[in-house]
Amino acid sequence: MTTVPLDEIMEQLRMLDNKKMRDIYAKHGAGENHFGVKMGDLRALAKSVKTNPELATALWRTGNIDAMLLSPLLMRPKQITADELSKMVSSVTYVHLADWLGTHVVKLHLDKEALRNKWMESCDVMTSRAGWSLTAERVVKAPHGLNLSALLDRIESEMGDAPPVVQWTMNYCLAEIGIHFSEHRERAIAIGEKLGVFRDYPTSKGCTSPFAPNWIAEMVNRQG
Repeated sequence: MTTVPLDEIMEQLRMLDNKKMRDIYAKHGAGENHFGVKMGDLRALAKSVKTNPELATALWRTGNIDAMLLSPLLMRPKQITADELSKMVSSVTYVHLADWLGTHVVKLHLDKEALRNKWMESCDVMTSRAGWSLTAERVVKAPHGLNLSALLDRIESEMGDAPPVVQWTMNYCLAEIGIHFSEHRERAIAIGEKLGVFRDYPTSKGCTSPFAPNWIAEMVNRQG
């Protein structure tokens, strides 16, 4: 593995700064510690550096959003311990970074099912969010053994008062249950109507509303 100095990578990130991305980061609560690097540029840089767990760890520890977004692209998910991953998940403060880490590391981790069950019970906002995200993924890809009725019970009792970032992945789970399981569809829609989460969420023309009843109806209609 080629050793790449952290300061060299940070300088490359700085040189890739983009005002439009900085504005997007600011708008979505990324704080001030970032350069504003486009996702395509991050992927290209990761491709040139290649897998490098030591550098990935150093980048993550900087707290710089661009460096932290680059970090998962350089990791070996199967080599990260469950405790290390839990600490990473709970340290995230920016939602897009949480999703990025989920896609590139969490969902590839060997212990993700055990972590899913543990994180679902966490009081930490980002950890709970990650647990519900993994549950939504399992609803779609590996539902055997899941108690969908119990999941709907939890969503009905907890989603209304959950922090917004947790509501997002809980709502995703609710919608996926309604979309993929006709026997639970009526109840999933009823829960969405009852709680009203994301009912008034601004949606661009041509896009599907995240309001679960609308989302479910749209996806089921597309399935024919």
